[in-house]
Amino acid sequence: MKAVIVDKPGGTDVMAIGEAPRPDVGERDILVRVRAAGINRADILQRKGFYPPPQGASPIIGLEVAGEVEETGPACRRWNVGDRVFAVLSGGGYAEYVSVDERLALGIPRGFDFSDAAAVGEVFLTAYQALYWLGEFKPGERALIHAGASGVGTAAIQLVNADSGHALVTAGADEKLTACQNLGARVGINYRYEEFQDTLLAETGGEGVDVIIDVVGADYFYRNIECLAMDGRMVILALMSGKRIEAFDLSWLMRKRIKIMGSTLRSRSLDYRIALTQAFSDRYLSRFESGELKPVIDRVVAWERVREAHAAMENNENIGKIILSIS
Repeated sequence: MKAVIVDKPGGTDVMAIGEAPRPDVGERDILVRVRAAGINRADILQRKGFYPPPQGASPIIGLEVAGEVEETGPACRRWNVGDRVFAVLSGGGYAEYVSVDERLALGIPRGFDFSDAAAVGEVFLTAYQALYWLGEFKPGERALIHAGASGVGTAAIQLVNADSGHALVTAGADEKLTACQNLGARVGINYRYEEFQDTLLAETGGEGVDVIIDVVGADYFYRNIECLAMDGRMVILALMSGKRIEAFDLSWLMRKRIKIMGSTLRSRSLDYRIALTQAFSDRYLSRFESGELKPVIDRVVAWERVREAHAAMENNENIGKIILSIS
């Protein structure tokens, strides 16, 4: 099969479409003919050599796909050849075919094309896990979502609104804040011109927020602590500004009864990912068909232009997802 091959870690120029072995199909696997694949920052880290795939996962970049079932394993019960599905993977997405456990696949909602479906899985499952399974978000609470115009950010805004919550976001451009507010964010803060913690505390009457979804890391750590309300929870999903902080006064955690968690989804066990996928499907999949939830797509790019697509994400050009169309 054809796939995006990375021969050595490096910049966008190390990626090229080449030949790779077609994946095997296990007992409970389905073989999916990939029509679209989502791009994630984890893909960029893997390309650079900083985020290797979990043991046993495909070395090919790509964590989410949409396509058609081409073959089923002998123990499969959920899917038939020809079914339209999307799935979150541990690797292998930038390819003509992927093999995935049938329990990780979801049916493409009515009215969605393959690009729409490829823009749902990774960001909505990540946002759902961070908000509910880890952040224990409750209806009506406040959530601060950093990088609000990212794929995970746009998903998290919608999930907070679906639970009558209050989403407050940061972004580095006014057009990105406008997009977030169009999705339902109550407060948008341009971090290039404002100290986000000052604006947030003013907007909340000094109370702060109940949950923070952070992808920035070290540079925001102290300010995030300042923004958390009593019994607040912070979930760290990435470390874009670095991983080390200076000495920290632990009494802040006790005074506010704060919980701080870090998480990745890719390295979770198969059982965990199956349970998360099923819980998300039961709670939200029908809401995509009703239009209450929607994928936010910045652009769809032919996979021959994968270098251009990675560069756009690295330059923070996108509002929502960048999708590869795979012919």
